[in-house]
This record gives sequence, structure tokens and C-alpha cells, in this order.
Amino acid sequence: MAAPPEQTVMAMTSYQNQAQILVKDYLLADPFIPYTSIFCGILAFKMAYDLTQLISSFYVRTYPDLTKIQRVEWNNRGISTIHAIFVSALSLYFVFWSDLFSDQQLSDDLFVFRSSPLSTFGLGVSSGYFLSDLGMILWLYPSLGGIEYVIHHSFSGIAVAYSMLSGEAQFYTYMVLISEVTTPEINMRWYLDKAGMKRSGAYLINGVVIFVVWLIARVLLFGYMFYHVYLHCNQVLKMHTFGYVLVFGVPSVLATMNLMWFGKITKGLMKTISNKQ
Repeated sequence: MAAPPEQTVMAMTSYQNQAQILVKDYLLADPFIPYTSIFCGILAFKMAYDLTQLISSFYVRTYPDLTKIQRVEWNNRGISTIHAIFVSALSLYFVFWSDLFSDQQLSDDLFVFRSSPLSTFGLGVSSGYFLSDLGMILWLYPSLGGIEYVIHHSFSGIAVAYSMLSGEAQFYTYMVLISEVTTPEINMRWYLDKAGMKRSGAYLINGVVIFVVWLIARVLLFGYMFYHVYLHCNQVLKMHTFGYVLVFGVPSVLATMNLMWFGKITKGLMKTISNKQ
């Protein structure tokens, strides 16, 4: 095979360099990261919806038998699962492994004001997801969820977007977003139900996993977060008023909802176990 002409190679190299400059100096430049990341989140939402629909149509036997709104919810849960895996992995990294928010970091900056391009980008993607999903919930209300979903997404989206745009309290935002680790298990339970596997062993195991993960990520972790805020209250109060109101208010609302849902999860698990016996 003949080698491409030297002019063609030079032109391709020039286009590649220009593309790299565009991404580095504009799309991923600090001032543009919030807007680029939100756009990426919205685009990923659409791509995940279409991908879930495509894969399910070919490989899930019960998918064609669902009603139109059930197929929409099926696809929507595919999106939320992908977002949950992405954001919970990123959150675990920043909260437990990264030195960005560590108290031992040799920095004059208070940890409530620390951020990085990656941490801001991650919150932007999550903001794009919450915005898109809230729009879908409202458009099809109440088919995809009642008022509790609207409240959850509204508070979460506002808190995440503020933290992304201001750079404040990103540590606490990521700590709350760890709770998204429960979403894949919740969605799997819905999928098992629609697949007619409500009486299967997998359904029971799923219920136990939800109970354990919910207890850790949405009950105990929130308790630890409130304790952490108490220990660092002097730093939190140096934030803008709207910022520290969000730090105190949003987790309190979400924690209350989490406890209510945890009660329902516990009752559901007990019912499933008693039916097995």
C-alpha cells in the first residue's frame, strides 16, 4: 500500500494540533469548564437513552411487551444507572483518596473553597444529568415519579450547580453524591419486577443489597457528613450565605427523604423474606 502524500500528512497533523488547541484552550479552559461539562452531561443523557433503547430492543426479551411509558422509564433508568456509576466513582475518589480536600494538605486555602478542573467538570456533568432528568420527569409527570422526585432533583441540581459555578463546598457535594451508589440497585429491582422475576432469588438478594448499601450510603454517611460539618463549622460559615444555607439545608432535606425511603425499603424487605418463608 502506498504511503499518503507528505502534504496530506502535514494537513492531518495541522488539523490534529488545531483540535488539541481548541479542546485545551477553549473547551477545557477553566472559564469554560462549567458550560462544557453541562453540555457533555446533557449530550451523555441523550446518548445513554438511545443506547439503552437500542440494546434493550435487541437483547431484552420482555422489552417489546412493555407499554410505551414503561419503555420510556426503562430507558430513563438506564441513564440514571450510568450517571450513578460515573458520579459515585468520582465522588468516592475525591472524598476518600484524593488529597484535594485533605486537612493535611499544605495549603492556605480553606478546604471548602478548594476545587480542581476535574472536580468542577464532574459536577458539571452531574448538573447536566439532573437538569435533563428533571425536565423529563416534569414533561411526563407523574409517570416517571411523583413530587418526591421533583423535590429530590431540584434540590440536588441546585446544590450541585452552585458548587460547580462557585467552587464552594465541593467536598460536601461529592460526599452527598456518594449516595448515588444506591441507584443501580434500585433500578435493577425495577427491571427484575418488569421481567417477571419478583419471586426469584435474585429479587431477594437485590433487596438485601439495597438495604445494606442504603444504610451505609444514605443513612450512616449522611450522619458522618453532619458531624464533619459540625467540626468544620468555622470554615463553612466563611462561605457565601447561599452556600452555607445549601450545606446545612439540602443534606437535611435529602436525609429526611432518605430515612422515609429507608423505612419503606425495610418494610419491603421484611415482606419479601416472609413471602419466601
